[in-house]
Amino acid sequence: MASQPVTWSSVTKTARGLATTAQHTLTVLGLSAVAIALVLYARPDVALQVSELIAPAPAVVVQAGSAPALASLMDAQAAPSPALEAKPAPASATMTADEKAMLSNKKQQQFVTSWLSKRYRVAGDAANMLVSTAYTTAHDIKLDPLLILAVMAIESGLNPFAESPVGAQGLMQVMSKIHHEKFQKMGGVQAALNPVANIRVGALILKDYVTRGGSVEAGLKTYVGAAAFETDSGYGYKVLAEYRRLKQVATGKHVPTVTPTAPAQQVAKMAPAAPKAESAPVGVNEVVAGL
Repeated sequence: MASQPVTWSSVTKTARGLATTAQHTLTVLGLSAVAIALVLYARPDVALQVSELIAPAPAVVVQAGSAPALASLMDAQAAPSPALEAKPAPASATMTADEKAMLSNKKQQQFVTSWLSKRYRVAGDAANMLVSTAYTTAHDIKLDPLLILAVMAIESGLNPFAESPVGAQGLMQVMSKIHHEKFQKMGGVQAALNPVANIRVGALILKDYVTRGGSVEAGLKTYVGAAAFETDSGYGYKVLAEYRRLKQVATGKHVPTVTPTAPAQQVAKMAPAAPKAESAPVGVNEVVAGL
């Protein structure tokens, strides 16, 4: 057959056909790419597998080696690392009975410190120092630290610079002019405003009065200077109420830091009244004991 001559119209038709085919092909490829992207987005596990197929991770070569000897492991455990050299030795190996008792009171001191700091609006570090000093002093002189802290709270509100019109000074409101001999080993009466000296002297006076009075109530009455009077105007009641609150705090119980304030007349009436079950008398042996 004789070939037909190539005309301009046939070339145009062929070009249009090729363009249409290419357009359809690109559309199919684009839709396929979108579909694959959606699948990979919806299935992260498939995307991870595809990624590993495209760019596999290099193989890790593990060199064979012999296990260390048992003796070398024991030596390594015995020799502390530089980071651990600063740590103290196990407590049970070196601590005495007294030190173990002090360590067991650490959690109790944390409870008491936090509560007193909030109740009397004292900085945490200052409250921690006062509580630590009270516990150390109590351990030395064999007196309940919570009773010391209760007296400090009622006497001065934990203010080491408090001073009364009659000359009582410091945290425990000690009459330094009367008890000046007790300050001699601590630098004289000038040390009355030193928190450590004031707590120690006040605690010694308190213990002496409690021991001589035969009861905590009698000791507190003498401590506040009301031994010659019929009542102590509710002082003992307030101290013992704070003492019982501190005992609850020391065991981890939640005790409100704000308590309703009773009128002075009501407190005075409640102080000599017969004790209730929740406010039983505090025995001398309960507060005068080795800690």
